[in-house]
Amino acid sequence: MTPLGHRRLILTRHAKSSWDDPTQPDHDRPLNERGRRSARELGDWLASRGYEPEEVLCSTAERTRETWDRVAKAPLEVRPHLRYEPALYQAGPEKMLAILRSATAPTVMMIGHNPGIAEFAAMLPARAPLDPDFRRYPTAATLVVDFQIDSWSELGPGQGSVLDFVRMDGRG
Repeated sequence: MTPLGHRRLILTRHAKSSWDDPTQPDHDRPLNERGRRSARELGDWLASRGYEPEEVLCSTAERTRETWDRVAKAPLEVRPHLRYEPALYQAGPEKMLAILRSATAPTVMMIGHNPGIAEFAAMLPARAPLDPDFRRYPTAATLVVDFQIDSWSELGPGQGSVLDFVRMDGRG
């Protein structure tokens, strides 16, 4: 739970997707085995640190939906409100910001795609993480950032304080 005057965003790029069927539409591509492992590891990582979303804003693409399904298998104490957002598929940072401003819960997880998610992540914090992979935002990368605002509608660029940034490669 986040205190009054405080909002937390868990910003996740979907886990590694499968390219096994080259005729499959991009929107319908599922996770590959590595992606399924990464998404589950991410759920365990979030639970172990108490980063539990109360609301999830998820692209409608198969790989983002499957990423959330795997994350949600972790021992999370909170069962968040899940909202599938068609506009998050191939969204740029401005569209992502507009969607996040419509959130209502204090702790929100957003699951989307590159290149938009990398650009969105870069514009949120006052100071970006020093991690060399932050700018490229690889699959299953997750930024946890806090904001001293009362409502998501007040969110603007450069207002965030980074709590964590992690990459899950699923190779374990």
